[in-house]
Amino acid sequence: MTDAALLVLWDIDGTLLQRGSEAHARALLRALGEVHGNDLGLEDVRGIDAAGRTDGAIARDILLACGVEASSIDKEVDAVARACASAYDELCPADLSAFVAPGIAALLELLAGDERYRPSLVTGNFERVARLKLARAGIGDYFEAGQGGFGSDAEAREELPPIARARAGDWPRERTVVVGDTPRDIACARADGLRVVAVTTGPYEAEALAGADHVATGAAELAELLPTL
Repeated sequence: MTDAALLVLWDIDGTLLQRGSEAHARALLRALGEVHGNDLGLEDVRGIDAAGRTDGAIARDILLACGVEASSIDKEVDAVARACASAYDELCPADLSAFVAPGIAALLELLAGDERYRPSLVTGNFERVARLKLARAGIGDYFEAGQGGFGSDAEAREELPPIARARAGDWPRERTVVVGDTPRDIACARADGLRVVAVTTGPYEAEALAGADHVATGAAELAELLPTL
């Protein structure tokens, strides 16, 4: 498969979209209350690191901080994912196009018309949340149904790239690249032996992303870089 297209595994928040997660965060908190009880003090939890993590991992840390036993968290993983998706269906703004990172829509259109590339997703978002978020942003059609790796597939971010490659037809590592904006995106790529391009469109500066194979400031640099991979 040396002539295979390049499977580009895109992160969403901070990479494809910027500052578009407020409703998503509210949906997750609502789901945790619905499933585990609204008397936990969920809104008072502070200091949970969310960047580059899966929804399930974030939910676990919030619940642990509220005193919920790990065994109880484990029993309700699927229920939380379903409740979060349902809440996001209600809370998601009708139009998220203003949150698309500069130049990303044009770059995705360019890649979609080029047989050298196969766009897919590796995101910590639960899949239903991810799909709706991208649809409301106007870029969902660039990502094929039944493809990608999502926070609803695994709580550990490192498990998602192999899932995405398997769904693409056991895509070879040497023809796969992760594009993300956090050190955790870099770590999940490395765990699967993949190359990774980091972008500074999220919360991290270039210095914090130095572990990537390449660091780009945004879509314009990505457009120049991807043909070289």
